[in-house]
Parts: sequence; C-alpha cells; structure tokens
Amino acid sequence: MNRIYLLLLYLIIASVFLSGCSLLRAITPPTATPTSSPILPPSTDTPPALSTVELGLVENPIILTLPPSANSPEQIAAARFIADQFTARTGYAVVTVIPDSYTALVEALANGNAHIALLTPYAYTAAYQNGSVYAALATLKDGDDKYGAQFIASRKGGFKSFVDPVTEANTADSRDALSQFIDKKPCWSDETSPSGYVIPAGYLLANNISTKPAAFVAGHPTVVRSLYAEGICDFGGTYIDARKFPSLEDEFPDLVEKVILVWRIPEIIPYDILVFSSKMPQGMRNLFNDQILALMQTNDGYAAFQTAYGIEALQPENDAFYEEFRKYVEASGVGISKMLDK
Repeated sequence: MNRIYLLLLYLIIASVFLSGCSLLRAITPPTATPTSSPILPPSTDTPPALSTVELGLVENPIILTLPPSANSPEQIAAARFIADQFTARTGYAVVTVIPDSYTALVEALANGNAHIALLTPYAYTAAYQNGSVYAALATLKDGDDKYGAQFIASRKGGFKSFVDPVTEANTADSRDALSQFIDKKPCWSDETSPSGYVIPAGYLLANNISTKPAAFVAGHPTVVRSLYAEGICDFGGTYIDARKFPSLEDEFPDLVEKVILVWRIPEIIPYDILVFSSKMPQGMRNLFNDQILALMQTNDGYAAFQTAYGIEALQPENDAFYEEFRKYVEASGVGISKMLDK
C-alpha cells in the first residue's frame, strides 16, 4: 500500500466521521504514529445523511467498533489486525473506531455509523428495539452461552421451596412459585444487575406479582446476608448459587438451612453479543460472519479477538435466541437507555 493511497484513505475516513459519527474516536491507520485519538463532535438531533456510496468501498468503509472501554495500545493493535484481515479476506474496506460510550455506539448503529460491534446484553436490547442490529454470534464463558438466576428467602418467613433438592429442577411454574411474594419486601443487588434485579423483577411483574418497595443492598452476597439476618427483607434475587459464596459459608455454616432456594430462573441471561448493522446487506453479513468464525480458528485471529474484545469463544445465534431475555427486561420496566453506561 503506497503513501498516496494511505493518505487518501485517512482523509476519507476522517471526513466520514467528522461529518456526524456519534461520539466515536477514529483509530488512525496502522502506519501512522499518533499521540492521541481525535475525539469527534457529538451528534445533533438530526442524524447525519448516509453515504450514497456503496458500503465497503474506501469512500464508505465498513466500521468495526471496539468496546468503549478500549484504551490500550494492545487492544487497538488487535483491532487493526482484525480489520486488516477482514479487508484481505473479503476485499471490503474496513476501519476501526472506539465509541465514547454504549449510548454513543447504539446511536451510531442506528445512524449507519457503525456496522460490526460487540454489545452488552442491555446495549443489544436497546439496539434491537430500534431495529438497527441483527444478533449473529453469542460469546461463551466457560462453555456456557447464558446463565440463570434464583429467588431465595428466609425459612422463618414461612416460604416454600419449589426446587427439587436432588435434581435442582423447578417443581412449579413461575406464577405458582412466586405468588407467595405478593406484598412482601425484596432485596435486590443493584439497579443494573441482570440476575440480581432486572430479570427477577421482570418475572414478578410478568406474573402480576406486586411487592413492597425494594431494598437495594449492593451485592449478591449482601442480599444473602440480609435474608440471613432477617428483618431487612423477605426474599431476594441473586446469581446461582450466591448462598455458597466462600466467605458466607465460612461465616454462617447454617446459611443454606436458614436461607432457602425458592425457584430458579432458567438460563436466559446472555453474555456479550456480536452484532451486525441492519444496514449491511444480508450477503455481506453472512460473509463477515463466516470470516469471523474462520479467523477465530487461527492462532493469530483468536489472540486478536481475545485482546480486543476479551472473547473466549463464539457460537452462531440469531435474535430469537435472546427473546426470553428481552421479554423480561421489558417486563421489568427498567429504562434500558439509562442502563447502557452504568
């Protein structure tokens, strides 16, 4: 690649982002040695006009975004490697940017200023709701693509468990098991925790179960402690199984007897989700999906995705895979746009 071409590419990229990309920081092409990444101006109420040039050409490149937290030279170099591999493997021009926040990233996806992104479950839900993305690849943690949650309560409160102690399977549906919490006081972990608040609250509201005002006690182990201590709340929600947190077991040997497992929420909470912009043609989405999976099979590609995104493994999925999660997030009534950057 000669200098004239690189200069042309850089000027075009800069002009694209400066014309209206939502709070995205452009990563300078690999041959440059910038001292800092330029901060682009915030978006206005009117989205920027989309380019009439075919997507994937140098004049209108495909935009690969890093997580907003990306700030290390290693992450930026890994993203550049991935973009270069995409270009070499597909023939399409690909550039990388760093969004200032997930709010900015969701806006950029809606405006056509981002095309390939790894989103948190909340950011994915917000982007899905405005029709700007298609889910493509689920990230795995220790081989799992989702995780669940649980409702726990003080045994002295007279609550009944609906979990088989041997198989650990639920023995009743959510309505029957959770109706005992009507007019009772919950303890939640914090206002952003999927397993410690949002999804359990969604299950209650989806089943028309109204409770007393909740106590947010800052942490899953604190929810367990609060129920063990009694008098703070009647029941709570945590990850599975927060009662067996090491320091709790050591401090309270009878904890599992005093704080009972009432009902388990199925594994519906996802990890981060790799998405494509809905403005990308389906054939292009399929091509990049295949190339991501192929690149992950190489040593250099796997290392790049780990460094840039912290990805251990990927599994092909679509939006239907996240339907239950979206359902209960919406049922919870939380303001999803307010959750993106907390």
